[in-house]
Amino acid sequence: MGVSERPRALVFGEVAEMYEAARPGYAPQLAPVVLEYAGPGGGLDAVEFGAGTGKATLAFAERGVSLSCVEPDPRMAAVLRRRTAGHPSVRVEVESFERWRPAGHYGLLLAATCWHWFDPARRWDLAHAALAPGGALALCWNVLRVRDEGLHARLAEIDRRFGSVASPHAQLVRADRELPGSWDSGEWPAAECRADGRFGDLREIRLREETRYDTRTYLNYLSTVSYYRLLPERRRVRLFEALADAVDGHGGSLAFELATDLFLARRR
Repeated sequence: MGVSERPRALVFGEVAEMYEAARPGYAPQLAPVVLEYAGPGGGLDAVEFGAGTGKATLAFAERGVSLSCVEPDPRMAAVLRRRTAGHPSVRVEVESFERWRPAGHYGLLLAATCWHWFDPARRWDLAHAALAPGGALALCWNVLRVRDEGLHARLAEIDRRFGSVASPHAQLVRADRELPGSWDSGEWPAAECRADGRFGDLREIRLREETRYDTRTYLNYLSTVSYYRLLPERRRVRLFEALADAVDGHGGSLAFELATDLFLARRR
């Protein structure tokens, strides 16, 4: 049995509260690094696409950035509005990146773990149109890498048995995969950006921290991943049972290195 035909980019809202609770945030250095590149936070006018529940949003709002958040799923947007209620500089609009029309030009365009969902034929045109000359583009992704080699091997065997693909635990911490975007499965934007030619001052940065999940929280996290959301329920239940047994057998938790991979570019 394959995955469901529900639109993959819009399944996160089915579990919006769980998404907020179980998904990791971004490395604490993310906002300072982006703002050092883009300019001072106070007074900076920014737009964030695919803002979700605000995993990246709050770090920028707390630093004085004025944010227009564009989120296509109203269920995710509802959580985002609640979480940013104390920040009047944050505005939330329910719309897709492709249908949104800017009221002006922005000094920063942010997209956190969502650039790959946008139309490849249009996303660079839309980003260029939204940014003021000299404005900064900041695209980031979180990458989990398992620290325990034995547990990684056990989880990989379960993934092979169930035909799982693109699981968050698929990667092991390895010295030969230290470059940002080294996990690339066609999502890392550097080559496309260079080929586009309208952006310069390209930078690729990896920010690291350690994190740990207990078994239940990790299964909740997997429940927010699009691949697992689209699996038939019976197959997902059996797969999660096998993963839980493996994690419980290794002390009931997984130690990860959380890498926030950041790509920066500037409109020429």
